[in-house]
Amino acid sequence: QVQLVESGGGLVEAGGSLRLSCAASGSRFSINTMAWYRQAPGKERELVALLRSIGSTDYADSVKGRFTISRDNVENRVYLQMNSLKHEDTAVYYCYVNQLGLPYWGQGTQVTVSS
Repeated sequence: QVQLVESGGGLVEAGGSLRLSCAASGSRFSINTMAWYRQAPGKERELVALLRSIGSTDYADSVKGRFTISRDNVENRVYLQMNSLKHEDTAVYYCYVNQLGLPYWGQGTQVTVSS
């Protein structure tokens, strides 16, 4: 009943920028906690950025100052603006929402940063 559709991934050079977006059906982002996770091959899935309904945010230490999570309540989307990308940011990025105590995940979008 909750479906997350992601877009914006791709291949960029180190130092470049990407903006990921996630659109939801069956969930209103403005009243739920939202987050972006990422997972590189052979590594554990990692929390990248979190946005609570009250507006507070948390970021992984590795992306602070470079990534920004935000939402558009009118279009019901959540974004991850990624600047100054590094090769170490290469991973599959997943949109996440927690609703009624249950987790919902997007399909993932590949971000590849060349050296």
